[in-house]
Amino acid sequence: MSVALRTGNDVDLPEVGALHYRSRSAAYAEILSAETLGRLTGDALSAWWVERWKWERETHRLTVAEAAGRLVGFTYVGPSELPGAAELYAIHVDPGLVGTGVGRLLMGNALDQLATLGGDRAVLWVLEANGRARRFYDRGGWAPDGGTRVEAVSGEPVPQLRYAHPL
Repeated sequence: MSVALRTGNDVDLPEVGALHYRSRSAAYAEILSAETLGRLTGDALSAWWVERWKWERETHRLTVAEAAGRLVGFTYVGPSELPGAAELYAIHVDPGLVGTGVGRLLMGNALDQLATLGGDRAVLWVLEANGRARRFYDRGGWAPDGGTRVEAVSGEPVPQLRYAHPL
């Protein structure tokens, strides 16, 4: 499968939201309750991305992965509230393509972009119970840096860990 990366734009946002929904539903199925997962639809996530992009397009970067004319993954990076850091806010791959190298390709590109944003490290937040994502980050040179938080995901409080990667 041939995958191409490109800068995302306004036209991509509805599909970014739909893919985010599919990825989130698959990744969190064993972590969050069905009720929590059902609170946010693909249409709602698409609208959320459209609104977010209005405010962050000047400071954040959206990259999309395409294969056979369809969007199969994306990353979203930008400045971090932590001094000396840039942040990977999102990396999502179509659930049917997890493990095919799309995520690795997106991560390499995201690290390159993060390095151009300034700072000496990149950070991201991951659900503590998301073992698959944590193993992916570990293999990519990321490591927990001791930061923790509990954030609501569709209203459900969920423990998260902060990972860091040197830039």
